Amino acid sequence: MIDIRKIDLDKTKRIIVISDIHANLQLFEKLLDKVNYSDDDYLFINGDLCEKGPNSLDVIRYVRSLSNSSERVFVTKGNCDVVFRYVLEGEEGIINYMNNRQYSFLNEMLAANHKSIDDFSGLEELAAYYRKHFHSEIEWLESLPIAYETDEHIMIHAGIDESWPNMEESVALYTPSFYEQGHHAGKTVIVGHWPVVNYRSAQASSHNPLIDFDRQVIALDGGNQIKRDGQLNALMIEDGDYSYTYVDELSEESFVSKGHIDTTGRIGTVTYPNYEVKIIRQEEFFSLCENSKLGLQQWVKNEYLRAKDEQVYCTDDLSTTFLSVGLDEKVWILDDECAGYTLIKKVNGTVGWIPKECI
Repeated sequence: MIDIRKIDLDKTKRIIVISDIHANLQLFEKLLDKVNYSDDDYLFINGDLCEKGPNSLDVIRYVRSLSNSSERVFVTKGNCDVVFRYVLEGEEGIINYMNNRQYSFLNEMLAANHKSIDDFSGLEELAAYYRKHFHSEIEWLESLPIAYETDEHIMIHAGIDESWPNMEESVALYTPSFYEQGHHAGKTVIVGHWPVVNYRSAQASSHNPLIDFDRQVIALDGGNQIKRDGQLNALMIEDGDYSYTYVDELSEESFVSKGHIDTTGRIGTVTYPNYEVKIIRQEEFFSLCENSKLGLQQWVKNEYLRAKDEQVYCTDDLSTTFLSVGLDEKVWILDDECAGYTLIKKVNGTVGWIPKECI
């Protein structure tokens, strides 16, 4: 049976939930500062401390220190936190993974002692190295529970299924698109793992948390270290109210020099794994496309369309949302290289296109 820990919380204290730090210690500290975190708060870190970013070891040690210093810090296990299992269990495919990852917990543990994967004859020898030099970190990660359950919430990394609470660990760590599957646990399930923008094919594009009390799901993964405009989200629960904020790594800040009101009403996102499209009508700056897998119509920027093997693809995750902006409004520039329109992110987290003359 998976490790589920039931806890009673003082309802007068604030709850902060963060997931998918993905080895970015600087961003995590920035977020804690933004929410004014203190020892008086409950802090839940809902999996995926590791991988994708540059500081897996630093994040592990920092979070472990937080947990050791406060009885109100609770950490669950994520799939990226147990990537070392592939080495310890002799899965040969992990070698290719390591060779193709700029940032990985596995490579960090090598670099810490000036080693590379070429210094080892095989997985057995590599596993022995990890056990010898990083036993403490591996043991702590494996000691983390799969879920925390309170009177009102279940905090678990990826999701649950109909067999909750008697389900397999793989469901908790690897379930894709949990929000679309739903559940019958009778409590709100708070998850990370699956970037929320993946749910917004027909909604205004953003990485903000998805909070749905009807379906009793809150999804937090803001695509940090995965999506180019992704963010690290924090959910706050206080006196029965739910709010959120985020931090990201965008740096190209600008201010709107000419206000604009969008009259098209176009919203949406092209996102993983639905990149195949059929062009219905091509205009000067955008093409009306049918998303082949979803059957949705989306206005895709022409520069992001590519033909290959008689099929047209959107080349990357991309907002198909058109935005209004006000004079002197602060925005972040994501793409200013396209004709006619600029891709921006607003302070409220929405991502979309505005006419170029606005900036």
